[in-house]
Amino acid sequence: MAAILAADVAGSCRLIGIDEEGTLAQLKAIRKKLFDPKITDYRGRIVKNTGDGALVEFASVIDALRCAREIQCGMEEQNTDVPQDKRIEFRIGIHVGDVIIEENDIFGDGVNIAARLEGIAEPGGICISSSAHDQVRDRLELRFIDLGEQILKNIARPIHAYAVVRGGLGARVSSITPSSAGAPHLSIVVLPFANMGDDREQDYFVDGVTESLTTDLSRISGAFVIARNTAFTFKGKPIDVKKLGRELNVRYVLEGSIQRAGNRLRVNAQLVDAETGNHLWAERFDKPVADLFDMQDEIVSRLANTLDAELISAEARRAERSPHPDAMDLVFQGYSWFNKGLTPNWVAQARGFFERAIALDPENVEAMVGLARVDIALGSAVMTDDYSARLAAAETTITKVLSLSPNHASAHAILGTVQIFTRRASQGIAECDHAVTLDRNLARAHAMIGLAKYFLGRGAETESHINEAFRLSPRDTMVHRWLVWVGLAKAQLNADAEAVVWLRRGIEVNRNYSVTHFDLAALLARLGKLDEAQATVNAGLALDPRFTIRRYRDVTHANSDNPVYRAGRERIIEGMRLAGVPEA
Repeated sequence: MAAILAADVAGSCRLIGIDEEGTLAQLKAIRKKLFDPKITDYRGRIVKNTGDGALVEFASVIDALRCAREIQCGMEEQNTDVPQDKRIEFRIGIHVGDVIIEENDIFGDGVNIAARLEGIAEPGGICISSSAHDQVRDRLELRFIDLGEQILKNIARPIHAYAVVRGGLGARVSSITPSSAGAPHLSIVVLPFANMGDDREQDYFVDGVTESLTTDLSRISGAFVIARNTAFTFKGKPIDVKKLGRELNVRYVLEGSIQRAGNRLRVNAQLVDAETGNHLWAERFDKPVADLFDMQDEIVSRLANTLDAELISAEARRAERSPHPDAMDLVFQGYSWFNKGLTPNWVAQARGFFERAIALDPENVEAMVGLARVDIALGSAVMTDDYSARLAAAETTITKVLSLSPNHASAHAILGTVQIFTRRASQGIAECDHAVTLDRNLARAHAMIGLAKYFLGRGAETESHINEAFRLSPRDTMVHRWLVWVGLAKAQLNADAEAVVWLRRGIEVNRNYSVTHFDLAALLARLGKLDEAQATVNAGLALDPRFTIRRYRDVTHANSDNPVYRAGRERIIEGMRLAGVPEA
């Protein structure tokens, strides 16, 4: 038995990226003047240094916690005059349990749990297990916040955890959800899919779908997904969804089945509210059997993208019922409005929720991502005259997000989107490619590359990129925009009749993307269908009464100076005049 302290620097990659030499020099000084001396004072043994952190063994959990407290107090004092974005802050986790000692190293669950507790501690905070808490709660003048059962990565059972509070020490625990507040946002377990066929050899394929889906859902920003090792303990067992939700502290359960009959494969999936047991969503795939690995990738990517939107909708409905919404409740409501369609009113509603979330939590990454998306929409969808300022604001916001979360795939795609809309299409394509390397299911990044090719005057290449986005996410909330972009690319190629078909499909999917009506009206007018064109203009003005040709030219010409692109836009503007769109 030993008390294990695991410590690590929060956001070390970001700090090293900003100033590698300076950060490493500071870490060396902190170890020499504070970290190592305190460990010596409390009779600890540094088992190993782990880059920007350390693993330390103590004979007494009281010594471990006292040492951790003094380290954090010393760091807090040292950071008094240091700007927030340049502070070195430790996260510390402490657990007492069995360890295995081999030469100068230690192994075992005691070490693994301490390391995982460090991962859920706040910067500057200390998180301890219930076994550690039981030994210190009446022996040290410290207060604790009960975080309830926590599902820790690669730990088979839930661990009851506590956060230490001492003045300002460790008090920022808003991102860790205590059991009293219910399960975390976007928390889900993927139960092993059932093999409904007679061929037991298909089990490997069925299990592969479950494992891949668990992995891909964990890429959703802010998602809390139960590890596959825990989920597979329920394989083949009857499940009480509500009881399971309480045991695992999750809000949602995904269950499904796969059946192969002859040369066809049928996949069913259902999303269940673990609190009520109600079914929230169901999906069925029925396809000819092709390459099984290709099919697995397609099934998983489609389910992951669809579930992303469905989970946001479910969270938004929960948030509407909350008398005291937190920052993430507001974020989900913001996305709910944003996903309705790109009209000035709905985008303004979304902005309001994202701004309220940031007011509650100034470094909430998902709120900042939402605000950047709103600004891009305002700057690109011909809804405002200050489009340039809106795109600049989006770039500033998303750059801050990436400083806090460098591997946030959606943030990279959003940065690429800003670049694409500000005459930097080639840079934007590279940024979107990087986003796809971080999240292979990021359909929107593929779609943006298609739009970038259109801005570069290469409209013939647009459709293939959009088709890849459709393959990955056929029911995406942005599908209506993708259809429009293919239509505009067809118009660039002087295929106006084809363009009309694509634009109409876009409006059928979502009638609330106001600029589409004006693009469609222009093409109908060019085809001589003036009555229909004028009716389409009226539908557009009902959504955005302030739309004008002058604003359309200003905004769209700001996207690209490519002559082929601009010539195509001018043809659409001529069609708008024929259709009766207001000039200014």
